[in-house]
Amino acid sequence: MRLVLFSLAALLVAAGALDRPSAAEQRAPTVEVFDTGASSPAPLSARAIADKTGWGKLPEGRTAHTFKGDAVLANDRITVVFRRSGPGAELYANAAEGPVLRAVLAPMTDNAAAAGPASVAIAALTAAETAVDAAFKMPGGGEAVVRFTLQPGQVFVRTEPRRGVQRLRLEAPCRLAVLPDFFADDIVVDAAELPVDRAELPGENFLMHMVGRGEAIVLAVWTRRDEDIRVSLAGRDKTRAIQASEIPYAAAGAVSVALLEGPGMWHSRDVSKADADRIIPLEWKAPFAAQWRTDWRQDDGLTDSWEMLIQQPDGSYVKPDWFGQSDSYGTPDWMKPDRKRWTTVLSTFQYPCWIEKDGRGFLQPLKKPGKFQGPALVYPINRVGATPLETFTFTDIVRATLGVGPCEYVLDVEGQKKKAEGIPTCAVRTALNTIYTGRQQKEKKAEVEQALADVLAFIQHIRTRIEGYVTFGRRTLAYLQEQKKARPELAPFLSEMETLTRRIDAAVEKKSDAIQTPQYAAQLVEEFRTTLVGYEGDDAADRCKKITAGFVKIGGAQDDLVGECRVAVKILRQKAALAMLVDPRTAPVANEIRSRTQAMLRSPTSYEAPRH
Repeated sequence: MRLVLFSLAALLVAAGALDRPSAAEQRAPTVEVFDTGASSPAPLSARAIADKTGWGKLPEGRTAHTFKGDAVLANDRITVVFRRSGPGAELYANAAEGPVLRAVLAPMTDNAAAAGPASVAIAALTAAETAVDAAFKMPGGGEAVVRFTLQPGQVFVRTEPRRGVQRLRLEAPCRLAVLPDFFADDIVVDAAELPVDRAELPGENFLMHMVGRGEAIVLAVWTRRDEDIRVSLAGRDKTRAIQASEIPYAAAGAVSVALLEGPGMWHSRDVSKADADRIIPLEWKAPFAAQWRTDWRQDDGLTDSWEMLIQQPDGSYVKPDWFGQSDSYGTPDWMKPDRKRWTTVLSTFQYPCWIEKDGRGFLQPLKKPGKFQGPALVYPINRVGATPLETFTFTDIVRATLGVGPCEYVLDVEGQKKKAEGIPTCAVRTALNTIYTGRQQKEKKAEVEQALADVLAFIQHIRTRIEGYVTFGRRTLAYLQEQKKARPELAPFLSEMETLTRRIDAAVEKKSDAIQTPQYAAQLVEEFRTTLVGYEGDDAADRCKKITAGFVKIGGAQDDLVGECRVAVKILRQKAALAMLVDPRTAPVANEIRSRTQAMLRSPTSYEAPRH
């Protein structure tokens, strides 16, 4: 079933995120189709596209047309050119300085790319949508047909396979490519670190080519993840680049390619270990209000993804909500002017990336563990209330290309939400100790009873989550053992995955004494209920403090442990993907591991610090 595409404005209005535009604002530009009159042997210049000298514009509704020259589709944001002598459909961004060629799209069979468009037939030509079927010459004879659809006001072109097509080749040379990850950390591919000419990446619905020197992102979004992405690389040292990605078409699937264009659309700055705890002003200002993500490279080759704080006029900071859910829990400590933050995994630290109220970006690499080394990459992952309507972020493109329902499914919006039960042990300790120190236990008996119920619910909730991680680890180890028998050629990779998975059991064993057993926690609560509820003896406060200290010891250890378990699963998830880059044979197992890890990372507790 074909997905219905919506404009960004319509999506946001429907979601209630924006007021309905006025009549003037609703006058959207149209999509135009041109016949250049003569075929160009070279890519069109910005002047040629802007002037359109000798071009003929096709009237709306005219689908029966034989092109004398090259076919051109254009709206106010992007231009798609089909040159007969070109390597594929050439995708231009309508930048402030004029049209700029950003990508070339060509159909592929399993191993061969098209030689160029042989003919273009108009499938639809209306004010709301224009589509053409481009037939490409294939090596060895035959042709591949792809439908290209362009809508008014959008920054993406939708491609659908019609005949003889298996993949879409996206040529957009870049050093850095990103697979955004909403459950863990992004996969950032640095061409300078990949010695191979071809590699595979998990086919997880989207891929970004970070093009130019920060002024453009070429983003591909596809509807299904049946196969992996292939990337090809060339060059040496500083000139080494990812030349192209090859994105598989699923049955009845589509691949949309978007251009996020403008100065400062992304930024990269190399960081060394010597920069730890040093405030680094970036040579970059946020070009628009958005939720900006920083991907830090660590010395072990992994990526650590953080959303940048945004400074308010009063000097405090906020972190934008994540898919409608506030990231605040208890005291929103990152709001303070000194950016101090506490998590169970990192303890107390200064939040390492932020945007000041004048838009300037800053980094402060963590002092502990002090392992950031390599490029730190910044890009706009989501919109905020102040994001201009005409501006697109990564998530906007995913919503616009997939539609609201499929987008929420792909991003697993429900699984992103944190779960909480009861009240944290430290808060219960403070409440109960205050009541008993003030000798108010008799008149506040109901509050005491509720606090006991809440603290037990909290401990049991975190413990259930820990047990879930343990079960995940043991099932994953059993799966890896099976794969060792079935795929002995992958023994080194499988052994590494086993070692990473065993980190869960190792963390649990280390804290087993401190977290005690679920029965012990229940016994503590019952001891308090039977011996202290309503008790007004002189030693009541001391006895209360002794038991509440036991609550906190259990709770603190569990909080630390659940955070450590999450980190272990995130590392396993990322390492599995990176293994595919150097050895495509690992892909089936790596994809299964990533599927299992995503299921485990769903519905985290706040104490896992899922977003730092």
